[in-house]
Amino acid sequence: MFSLYLECRQEEKDLLIAELWDRGSCGITESDLRGGGCGLSAFFEADASAPELAGDFSSWSARWQAEEPRDWVAIARRRLEPLCVGARFFLVPDWRDDPTPPGRFRIEVNPGMAFGTGAHESTQLCLEALEREIKPGMTVLDVGTGSGILARAAALVGAHRVIACDIDPVAVELARQPSSFVGTADAVRTGTVDLVVANISPEAIIALAPEVMRVLRAQGVAIVSGFEGAEVGGIEAALAANGATVRESHAKNIWSAVVVGKR
Repeated sequence: MFSLYLECRQEEKDLLIAELWDRGSCGITESDLRGGGCGLSAFFEADASAPELAGDFSSWSARWQAEEPRDWVAIARRRLEPLCVGARFFLVPDWRDDPTPPGRFRIEVNPGMAFGTGAHESTQLCLEALEREIKPGMTVLDVGTGSGILARAAALVGAHRVIACDIDPVAVELARQPSSFVGTADAVRTGTVDLVVANISPEAIIALAPEVMRVLRAQGVAIVSGFEGAEVGGIEAALAANGATVRESHAKNIWSAVVVGKR
């Protein structure tokens, strides 16, 4: 076994992790770098080609070293603990039987191959915004649903119908939502959604801003996250250019979420 170490910007991390999985990694760890970057250590079995991988990822200062074999399932499970988010949610790994605190909704999570364990600040920001914004009977669209945490949370706090979509078929399968499809907001009918939530990359939010605002009914609400504080201005400008009024923004560490209404 050997590890391949890369250094990247935060906005590159998710795509790099996906690529490392595709190349056969059997485990990946993350570390924060001074100055805001991210360090990734991807572990590979001995039959992979360390020099070839280091060359393919040379743009990220890749270097490799020999490692002892590890039980990645056990390591991953030890790192995931139950988590209370906002005032109403209790996120717990699906292999644990911790009791649900009184007054909270239990959401069981399995990291699987899709983004969304609830530990990330952007997911927490979206969950907290859903608590504030969802009214009984709403139709909610979760764009880039990942593991489906936000879709499940929307249903628990009163949404009448939740539509979940993702361009990754594996994510759609893991999300396990009755109304789900492989694709994105451009496949949804105009003016049929009361609330859109999208915890995706800033580039994707900007590109999808016209579709996000198009699918909303009058007075609809959009919650977007997955970007850092320095990117808030660009996100707000893209949404405002398509008929949004910025209502509020919130931050956790370096991550931000923006809530807008439809004019």
